Amino acid sequence: MIFDYNVIYEALPLYFSGLLTTLKLLALSLFFGLLVALPLGLMRVSKQPIVNLSAWLYTYVIRGTPMLVQLFLIYYGLAQFDAVRQSFLWPWLSSATFCACLAFAINTSAYTAEIIAGSLKATPNGEIEAAKAMGMSRYKMYARILLPSALRRALPQYSNEVIMMLQTTSLASIVTLIDITGAARTVNAQYYLPFEAYITAGVFYLCLTFILVRLFKLAEGRWLRYLAPRKH
Repeated sequence: MIFDYNVIYEALPLYFSGLLTTLKLLALSLFFGLLVALPLGLMRVSKQPIVNLSAWLYTYVIRGTPMLVQLFLIYYGLAQFDAVRQSFLWPWLSSATFCACLAFAINTSAYTAEIIAGSLKATPNGEIEAAKAMGMSRYKMYARILLPSALRRALPQYSNEVIMMLQTTSLASIVTLIDITGAARTVNAQYYLPFEAYITAGVFYLCLTFILVRLFKLAEGRWLRYLAPRKH
């Protein structure tokens, strides 16, 4: 078997362009997904049945359906309705980048909401009692004590979600975006070198994963140090 990496070397600008697209999709999806997940996570621990049930239904439906189906419904499905094509939303919904970011943000918001809810439920009773003893209102207790503490404890689980979202962004190439996987598809289509094209894409994803894991390890070392066993 002969490997032709000269083609890959010439295609590196395309891969780096795809890298920027992947990072943009990941950053936007995580940012807006987290914005939606925070209130959803609080709703999931609410004692109001209607509030809790509505958040549970959202996370259940999103987590229970494939990401690819959600992406196709947003990018291809909505376009079949005249009302959508004639609405003010069409300039955005006709954009592959917007639809991909929207689908990824919706998907990660459901998983992140459950992570936050789980961390809130695992809050030690001592923290709650201490906040009440200081006379904090419910809003201040969540804003200053419970939510920051839960977010710190959620870092290990959230890091896994971020890595999974990085891999999920590879689906963007299906809706015409040239991300890392899209670059590999383009190289393979032009030169029919699937091994070289996709191995190169795999190396890019592997490097990104390594960087993200290291960043989260540093974050955990800083904000979860108080949970580490004390040395005697």
